[in-house]
Amino acid sequence: MKKIVYLVCFMAVCKMSVAQNFTETVLWPDGTTENNGIVENELTENNFFVRNISTAKLYVYRPENKNNTGAAVIICPGGGYAGEAIFHEGHDFAKWLTTKGITGVVLKYRLPNGFHFIPLKDAQRAIRTVRYNAKKWNIDPGKIGISGFSAGGHLASTAGTHFDKGNSKSRDEIERLSCRPDFMILFYPVITMRDGFTHEGSRKNLLGEDYKPELEKLYSNEEQVTEMTPPTFLILSDDDTGVLPRNSVEFYMALKQFQIPASLHIIPSGGHGWGTNPSNAQYQAWSVSLESWLGHTVLK
Repeated sequence: MKKIVYLVCFMAVCKMSVAQNFTETVLWPDGTTENNGIVENELTENNFFVRNISTAKLYVYRPENKNNTGAAVIICPGGGYAGEAIFHEGHDFAKWLTTKGITGVVLKYRLPNGFHFIPLKDAQRAIRTVRYNAKKWNIDPGKIGISGFSAGGHLASTAGTHFDKGNSKSRDEIERLSCRPDFMILFYPVITMRDGFTHEGSRKNLLGEDYKPELEKLYSNEEQVTEMTPPTFLILSDDDTGVLPRNSVEFYMALKQFQIPASLHIIPSGGHGWGTNPSNAQYQAWSVSLESWLGHTVLK
């Protein structure tokens, strides 16, 4: 019965999304030079968690033209790099963004499965792709941000600390563009790979069991902040035991060392993984704070 109800609800969402200028596209239509080795069919568990992702896709939700601010946010769902909670940490947030005049782009990134570089490669490609389609999608190419939840927050913060200006000599027009996001929005993010306050499952799934020490540093994003890291909004629960608050606090402190505009919000309770569904108790806290930050930092 639950599956039937969920299917009906999902179909209703899709119909509504079409009315909201919804498009779905494969991120790498011409294929890639590597794959993550997953051959099993994609599987949705418990009506929200998608496993076995081997093909990256973008789900683009565009606001009504009369309300369009020109900003866009690429969204990386969480899931410990073992799967993706793509609905309450993806599609729900994209739809909220459209009500604020912002294009929401859900990234269903390939899972690492032993290839640590693959999720970041997808995130960078997603930023370039949105920038490439900026005119077509009525987006300001200088207002393209990235967001992420939990391990998706790690991916987003990796994209915000590991980027390039593009390859001007590439035959691929998309690859010629910068993959630097203009801002970041991080919900209860995994930030570090360091012992003591990393999320062990995310580290294991991203780096593997016997990873090289240099990879731990490379993907500890509090150590990768520079003066070029974009402005960042962070929000989490004080009682989060899934991903320790120290992740966000240390990232915030690293941002402030470089005078990067940043806003850190710690709400009293909620634990981990509450997402952006309006029915959640945390909705008021994050939505009001984020809308204010966007107005002062991105949409000014």
